[in-house]
This record gives sequence, C-alpha cells and structure tokens, in this order.
Amino acid sequence: MSEKIAIYPGTFDPFTNGHLDITERAARLFDKVIVTIARNTKKAPLFSVEERIAFIKNAIEDLPNVSTDSFEGLLVEFAREKKALVIIRGLRAISDFEFESQMALMNRQLNNDITTVFLMPNVKYTYLNSTIVREVAEFGGNVEKLVSPMVAKKLREKTKR
Repeated sequence: MSEKIAIYPGTFDPFTNGHLDITERAARLFDKVIVTIARNTKKAPLFSVEERIAFIKNAIEDLPNVSTDSFEGLLVEFAREKKALVIIRGLRAISDFEFESQMALMNRQLNNDITTVFLMPNVKYTYLNSTIVREVAEFGGNVEKLVSPMVAKKLREKTKR
C-alpha cells in the first residue's frame, strides 16, 4: 500500500498556533504531511518565504512525519509532484466554508484524484488567523499565546514593538 501524503498549503504569514493545531491533527491522519507555503506574487507578506519556512520547521520539529516546502503555481500540480492525493484545509467558522469549498471543487476539476479534507482547529483557535496576529503585533499587543516564541520575537522585531 502506498504512503498517504497530504499537503497543507497556505501563506502562513506568520505560522500561528492554529496552523500548528491543524498540522498536528493532519499528522495523526496521514503518513506524511507537507506544510507548504504558497508563493503569491500578488500579496506583500510581512515575512519572506525563508523566514516562514524557518518558523514552520521550528514549530514542527517534534513531528517526524511533517516537512515544509514552498511552491508557485497550481496547488494540484505541486501535489502531483509530491505524489499527494490529499489537500488539508482548516475551517475555523462557517464563513470559511464557502470559499474553501469553491477552491476544493476547482482543485477536483483540475485533478479528480485530489481530495480536500477539512479539519477544524481546537475551539481556542477558531478566531485566530495570521492577519489578526500581525495587526495585534503592529499595535503592540501580546501575541505570545498565539504563535511560537520564535514568531513572537520576529514579530516584535519587524513591528519595532
């Protein structure tokens, strides 16, 4: 039987404890999980791809079946390259479902072998996203409980707070 490989894509700018929660859940379900940064030239991220990969590597060091990568272009093409048949997406609230279901259906249209699996984070992370974390940090708020110590330190450095 072949290895069950899943891709968990996102911009992860920055990687939050909510992202880690989804990653840990996926790691229990699949043989291999690749947390991958979608390089989007239309977005202006706060952190470089290299910084975000370092954040993820730091967060997943205790998860031996999880790795990190980045890609540009179609997610289904990246998944095919990695021999993954599953895309992991986190759903925090009902409002996430409409967009995520459209993306899942488009990915299925592009490659019918790909299945999207939606995972719910722990309830304590349902409000959390990278944008909120960046905004709290920019205004000098405490993000220690929202991200890893490494990310919190880098956010303080970037926002000078």
